[in-house]
Parts: sequence; structure tokens; C-alpha cells
Amino acid sequence: MPTLQEMIAQKEALEKQIEEATSHGRSEAIAKVKALMAEHGLKASDLGGKTGSTPKSAGKAKTGTGVKVAAKYRNGATGDTWSGRGLQPRWLKAAMAGGKKIEDFAV
Repeated sequence: MPTLQEMIAQKEALEKQIEEATSHGRSEAIAKVKALMAEHGLKASDLGGKTGSTPKSAGKAKTGTGVKVAAKYRNGATGDTWSGRGLQPRWLKAAMAGGKKIEDFAV
């Protein structure tokens, strides 16, 4: 059975071989892609993305961007509006408690 030092040396040699094979494979893939792009007259901008490495957040949807939505309801007296999303505003709740219908405030 090999000693610990021998196994560590083997591991380092294997890791170096893996790194070299990966690098060589990437180089070959890049060469193939460049050849195909040249053959078809394509540029990096034709691929629809930025050149260089892809950020880790690529492909993830943005959340919490605060998109504005058009108002669906308006208080004629004050000009206050509500999009219909989220909690009803106080002015609308008070008006509805006073007997008005939500349709009365539709924009």
C-alpha cells in the first residue's frame, strides 16, 4: 500500500493533469467556435450577449424592481389613485364604508 506522501503526490499529479486537460479542451472548443463564426460571418454581438465570461446571475429573473402600474381607481375629490394592487387605501375603505361602490372610483 502506498504511503500518505505518495498518495498526496499522485493526487497533485492527477489534479495537474485534470487542469491541463480542461485547459486544452477549452482551447479546442474556442477554436471550433471561432472557426464556425468565421465560416458563417458571425460576430460576438450576433450571439445576443456580452462578450467575455458570463456573470453568475445571468438567467435569473430580477425581483423587486418596483414596476409602476397604471391607476385603476381615482378619488375625484383629492386626486388620490390606487392601482388595485396591495391593500386598499384608507380613502377608498372610508368611501366604501360610507356606502359607495368600488366601481364609482374606476378610472
